[in-house]
Amino acid sequence: MSVPAEEVAIVSALTHEGEGVVRGGKTVFVAGALPGERIRFRRTRRHRQHDDAELLEVLEASPARVVPRCAHFGVCGGCVLQHLDPAAQVAAKETELREALARVARVEPRRWLAPLTGPVWAYRRRARLGAKFVYRKDRVVVGFRERAAPYVADLGGCEVLAAPAGALIAPLGALIGRLAIREQLPQIEVAVADDVTALVLRVLQEPGEADLALLREFAGLHGVRLYLQPAGLQSVRPLDAASGAPLSYALPAFGLTFEFLPTDFIQVNGAVNAALVARAVELLELTSAARVLDLYCGLGNFTLALAKRAGAAVGVEGEAGLIERARGNAARNGLANAAFHVADLAAEPGLDAPWLRGGYSHVLLDPPRTGARAVLGALARLAPARVLYISCHPGSLARDLMELVHEHGFTLEAAGVVDMFAHTAHVESLALLVRP
Repeated sequence: MSVPAEEVAIVSALTHEGEGVVRGGKTVFVAGALPGERIRFRRTRRHRQHDDAELLEVLEASPARVVPRCAHFGVCGGCVLQHLDPAAQVAAKETELREALARVARVEPRRWLAPLTGPVWAYRRRARLGAKFVYRKDRVVVGFRERAAPYVADLGGCEVLAAPAGALIAPLGALIGRLAIREQLPQIEVAVADDVTALVLRVLQEPGEADLALLREFAGLHGVRLYLQPAGLQSVRPLDAASGAPLSYALPAFGLTFEFLPTDFIQVNGAVNAALVARAVELLELTSAARVLDLYCGLGNFTLALAKRAGAAVGVEGEAGLIERARGNAARNGLANAAFHVADLAAEPGLDAPWLRGGYSHVLLDPPRTGARAVLGALARLAPARVLYISCHPGSLARDLMELVHEHGFTLEAAGVVDMFAHTAHVESLALLVRP
């Protein structure tokens, strides 16, 4: 078969996955290329709407191109933008949000918010790592998935994982390689709390006494807590009963501490989360007379801070375990004006839903990537004065804003990006809506 010809072109944009876009003829996506660069490339795979290509050479580099800090960049799929200056990464995410709002929502905010940023290295406090015994290497590799293949990337460490997790990848590979169940341990969940790091080991076979001794030795040597997960999430248990105390993180600006389990969802970047909660409270302009609804509330990350400023705050979440822990967090922080309900927010709520009673002056929602389409009608009927929508996907945000603005009469007062996942193409953002 003939080898595709090499081509030279100028990159015009970035895709949602952080690849360079070459237009003119059939569009080409080139991993590792940046907007404005003149590159040499070769097409490697054809699709109906675009082709994929291999970057052969950067002939004229972007001024925003930097040397990736991580030795595994390009192979590991954990980061795709380390070759782009962090400030330029934020600008690219702002551009993606602006384009989504203009193209999909057909709306422009009255004002653009300054981006929320934070540490770009050693920031990631939640992660899921793969583990695999590789026969040809005769050892266990631990890491994220490779960018272009379904394999576990062979990492020596990670520059974005919070300490000490980033330095534990190679030691974890060595540990698992010594276990009798080394081929029955495919995954490690990482949760870095304020005071301790937890590692949840997915075990397809229960470890024997010799393996348990090795695990205890590792936990003591590195000062981490180990958990075993032999089946679903309900099966997670601490390696030893004494190490089963809850994990915690704090929001010092609000005098709040949150307890959580190692597999619970928490915002990945702790510093950015603290800034985001503070901005949410500021934008909502709460008073002691405010009654706030927090949809998709999780552990109460936003709810409790809202309760500190409002007369009452009500959180709603679909996972009963998270609601149980949210109620516990409210009690531990002495907040009697925070209440919580379990409800499936992926389904349109009935008019008699308990959490809809009483009326609300303000609403905050932080839905998953799929957005909040099912609850938009109920939200509109509540007619709150201010709504803050926190999003992890510009496309679903723009779709929902289109309905809230054009069908339900809200005005988009402000919008901006939140750089929760530095060095990735993941775009977090927020949008403030008000009643005209």
